[in-house]
Amino acid sequence: MARYEQVHGSVALITLTGPPVNALSAAVRQGITDTVSRALGDPEVKSVVICGQNGVFCGGADIREFAKPTMGGPPLVPMMAAIEEGDKPVVAAIEGVALGGGLELALGCHYRIAHSKARLGLPEVTLGLLPAAGGTQRLPRLIGVAAALDLITTGRHVTAQQALKLGMVDQVAEQNTVEAAIQFAKQVEGKPLLPRKLSLQPTACPPEVDTLLEEAMAQVKRRARGAIAPVACVMAVRAAVTLPYQAGMQKEQELMSTLFRSSQARAMQYCFFAQRAVGRWKLPGGAHSVNTKPRPVTKAAVIGLGTMGRGITVALVKAGIAVVAVETNDKQLQTGKQIVCEMLKREAEKRKETPRLDLVHFTTSLAELKDSDLVIEAVFEDMPLKKQVFKELSSVCRADAFLCSNTSGLDVDELASVTRRPEMVVGMHFFAPAHVMRLLEVVCGRGSSPEAVATAMQLGKRLGKVSVAVGNCSGFVGNRMLKPYLEEANFLLEEGATPELVDAALEEFGFAMGVFRMSDLSGLDVGWRIRKEAGLTGPDVDPRDHPRRRQGRRYSPLPDLVCEQGRLGQKNGRGWYLYDKPGGRVATPDPSIHRFLEDYRLKHAISPRHIDRQEVVERCLFALINEGFRVLDDGIAAGPEDIDMIYVFGYGWPRHRGGPMFYAAMVGLPKVLERLEHYRQAHPDVPHLEPSALLRRLVDSGSPPIDTWRDFLQRPHSQL
Repeated sequence: MARYEQVHGSVALITLTGPPVNALSAAVRQGITDTVSRALGDPEVKSVVICGQNGVFCGGADIREFAKPTMGGPPLVPMMAAIEEGDKPVVAAIEGVALGGGLELALGCHYRIAHSKARLGLPEVTLGLLPAAGGTQRLPRLIGVAAALDLITTGRHVTAQQALKLGMVDQVAEQNTVEAAIQFAKQVEGKPLLPRKLSLQPTACPPEVDTLLEEAMAQVKRRARGAIAPVACVMAVRAAVTLPYQAGMQKEQELMSTLFRSSQARAMQYCFFAQRAVGRWKLPGGAHSVNTKPRPVTKAAVIGLGTMGRGITVALVKAGIAVVAVETNDKQLQTGKQIVCEMLKREAEKRKETPRLDLVHFTTSLAELKDSDLVIEAVFEDMPLKKQVFKELSSVCRADAFLCSNTSGLDVDELASVTRRPEMVVGMHFFAPAHVMRLLEVVCGRGSSPEAVATAMQLGKRLGKVSVAVGNCSGFVGNRMLKPYLEEANFLLEEGATPELVDAALEEFGFAMGVFRMSDLSGLDVGWRIRKEAGLTGPDVDPRDHPRRRQGRRYSPLPDLVCEQGRLGQKNGRGWYLYDKPGGRVATPDPSIHRFLEDYRLKHAISPRHIDRQEVVERCLFALINEGFRVLDDGIAAGPEDIDMIYVFGYGWPRHRGGPMFYAAMVGLPKVLERLEHYRQAHPDVPHLEPSALLRRLVDSGSPPIDTWRDFLQRPHSQL
């Protein structure tokens, strides 16, 4: 759909009309084709301006069409070629966004005028694809190879001013962009168009272009961690350097064809839609995100200025929310204040803004919370301490103030039980660093009101988080599923693996860090303290039981024994790996850890065996996935999308694998079931390897598509 009108006598104004972002659907492509043909064939028209309605130029392709067997309407490449090859100047008036195919459309035009608030980019790589309407061929010809590689392989957006500096646009307009483009079009009527047709221009290459491309490929492979789209992007740009335009276009199409059919593209497009779906939460009583109005939060409070509290405070201030930050004594308050202010200054410097230090009030008095709309408790992960805080908050806060806990796994209902308002209590599980990490688990207790859930979800969105509503159980979704993953990694060490082998297998799968490098980063003493509080360490519960069992099930004491040696991870330079100094980041294998493992196996008469990378991936990931099926069946997550977005945004699951549940569907549920049964037979003392009832039901039903799994849940969701 495109509206055609003739303005200022000689200018044809073509307006894309496909709300909300004028995506290049079949109808919009047909509209562009028809109106451009009309303008080029009208002798009264001397120039053309293309814009979008409602202040948005074009958000790119209509991703929903990707799932169709065939895409109707005119193809993009000939459409854009017709624009460029025409004998009348065509000017793109870019407002709002020009992304993906939208930017490629603008590159097919002869000139580009952008509003000062516009953003431009080629984000196809984030969907497992590459710009396939000439973007990989025209952009290097316009702004050079290095700049084009940066934008195409990362998918990042640039501002209008950055685009002007790069040479992507010809002018930046502060006010009426369309009118500025019309006036510009009239000025260039009759001028030679050959220099403005990018397909006819050579690619501007520096003398060391081969080295540049080789280095870019090496960097992309390191960063991509197995994702194939960024690699294909470099190959396409290389074609713009080494081949004539038409041959480069052919290469672009070949690469796109391979990507389009790949499981990685399906995974990343699944993530695109799943990220939007998780905001549509629903409670068992029928209340859901569509008909529940969140309450506005203008003033919040944070209790505790440790690592998490500081990050939460910074996240709130960055969102423009006034914060009362509370600590127990002056010394801790001053330490927290200094660090928070430094963090805010660094964040503001990155964004070239003035730090909003005025939005934070630091105090040791809970009485100053009387005007807060919402309070986030972020004290030490200790139930008695948190219950004491909630009891006090129930007394000092307004009756309509929401009380939230940043717990990573404690019982939200137990916290709510000490208040006079359980309906106002929800969990808000942030992930460290809280001002950076995208995930927020919003934990719904039995008494949590729809309004409380809606407000916490909306606040998370305002903070730039991907908010996922989950039920209340130990560990919620993310940490509950993480437990068997970590346990399997430790069992593999007992059986003959090394930390380096396990980590290498998981990093090859796509994780930024394997289990043991991540444990060193987090601090080994953190988990040790939790296990001690849970009664898992120390003497055996049953002295007749095997020394490696606790509470009737297999338990590996390896992490505890490592901590007892004073090895706490990066913080003191010694953990599962060695580091060059306390706080160092470069991990090197430690021979003393290898000797420690050998001695442990000898003591417990364990014969080490060869373990390959496939077993590492299957044991760790299938155990995690199996727990995910239990989470679904227990009603702690409403659907597989919730689990997948929690793991993609909170636990580093590689996006090109789609999330644990999507990955299980891609591997094949019968394969997952078969391997779990195999490992359960080999390790009968590990309950989490017993295939879940939901997994069995799905396999018995023919392994239906992932979007139908909700229909197979055993009972209504207990919490969601």
